[in-house]
Amino acid sequence: MSFETLWQTYRQRGYPAVCSMELISALDHFYLALLAFGQNDLPQALQSAQSAVAQQPNSPVLQHSVTYLNRVASQGKTGVYISGDAFSAFIRGGGNVQLYQAINDALRRIYQEYETLTIFDIGVGDGLALLPALTSNITRLDILEPSEAMLTHTAAELKHWNINFHAYQNTIQQFIQSGTETWDVIQATWSLQSIHPDERPAIFEWAHQHGKRLLVAEFDVPNYTELYEPARVEFILTRYEKGLAEYDDDGGLVAQGFLMPVMFGYFDQSASRTNYEGPIESWVNTIQAAGFRDIRVEPLYAYWWANSLLIDARI
Repeated sequence: MSFETLWQTYRQRGYPAVCSMELISALDHFYLALLAFGQNDLPQALQSAQSAVAQQPNSPVLQHSVTYLNRVASQGKTGVYISGDAFSAFIRGGGNVQLYQAINDALRRIYQEYETLTIFDIGVGDGLALLPALTSNITRLDILEPSEAMLTHTAAELKHWNINFHAYQNTIQQFIQSGTETWDVIQATWSLQSIHPDERPAIFEWAHQHGKRLLVAEFDVPNYTELYEPARVEFILTRYEKGLAEYDDDGGLVAQGFLMPVMFGYFDQSASRTNYEGPIESWVNTIQAAGFRDIRVEPLYAYWWANSLLIDARI
């Protein structure tokens, strides 16, 4: 049987019809596990994942899914949170080391093009992209971050630098309602993917009015329209096999504390969507429509999830 058959059955006759089908391959069983998870049928999700791993025991995704679903089945979805320690280990390990080295190098090279410059960083997080790239020619730095904990951490680190900076705990949507400053460079490194595409034009139009140059680092992710369409499922499973392999020596910390919750979140119909990645072409088109004319795209790193690129746009 193929994903396509299961998918068409689900679309035409619903979840119960798929449950009554005879499943053959490991991926058939795991597809049902994903559907069951989305329906909040946790016993079926666990049973199907166990059937999948019994047929394909060497798959990291299937193995970690059984462990994760065991915990979810006993605690419920609301009892399984992404671990701060796990995220810290994730972001500072695996391919993220090379990814952030690439963005550090790219930003530093761009900063060094200027005699002096001012920067506004949207969604600075804990400063992994910004801090190692800082150069002595920066005369003013403004950082924006909704998370108080991450903003406090980055601000504390910046105090070690001889740079005039201001920290704003806010969302970019709120900030642009009253922000009147202008900057040489406005940048956002993997922070705008959490914003719905319908809200991005206003942000980029504001950036065009308040910045001379816009730098956006994002992943080049295919555009899928349906939650359980076969191409989307195959893309996620294939990529997560690669991602999990990068953290196979940490006792499951990253897998169970971060990657599995995120992966199953892609198929959870009871949770609000918090990530809106897409093709780089769509980002470029939106930035161009906002008024930027000189737009260049350069590769950063071939990350396990998707290729990461830097969009460099000038007015």
